[in-house]
Amino acid sequence: MENKEAYPANDAAQDVKDSSRRNFIKQSTLLTAVALTPGTAIKAAADHIDEQIAAVFEKMPLKMQVNGKTQNLSVEPRATLLDILREQLDLTGTKKGCDHGQCGACTVHVDGHRINSCLTLGVMMNGRKITTIEGLANGNQLHPMQEAFIKHDGFQCGYCTPGQIMSAVACIREGHANSEHEIREYMSGNICRCGAYPNIVNAIQEVKDGGMAV
Repeated sequence: MENKEAYPANDAAQDVKDSSRRNFIKQSTLLTAVALTPGTAIKAAADHIDEQIAAVFEKMPLKMQVNGKTQNLSVEPRATLLDILREQLDLTGTKKGCDHGQCGACTVHVDGHRINSCLTLGVMMNGRKITTIEGLANGNQLHPMQEAFIKHDGFQCGYCTPGQIMSAVACIREGHANSEHEIREYMSGNICRCGAYPNIVNAIQEVKDGGMAV
């Protein structure tokens, strides 16, 4: 016959599971009630429901290097890298465009590779090196790609420009800037609603042909 007293750890583990399950049900019920019950907005404000909801999403520590500077942050697990950069670090050069990874306005470099920061959870960046448009220049000396964009008028409204430049730098690093066709193909994830594509291609080709370090 099984001796239950020989398995105290199992009983303790079950208690933890039961407690976690109860907490989850309570939290889910709170969120559902606020979301679906008509007319709860005023009462929620009076009862500080927003604070209770915020408590559901416990913050997590995040340590990453951004533009050469180590950042120790406390972030929500659901926060994207884009929102952390803009709202917690005030690095607003990285733009929020579609917020669905389709326009490329939020492009940054992670360990030298380009990503869409709107689709990347911040907690995944622990220990990683992030470069945004603010960190591309060397002090007051613009990056060669930034200078080329200015020279060739590779922007109009300028909203997509930070993402375009970050992708353009990565495009050359990746070895995908050997022809106009190839540049257009590997820059296709970055949308310019002003239609400055020919000028952007010219800027990339100049940097590539000039052998400038990117």
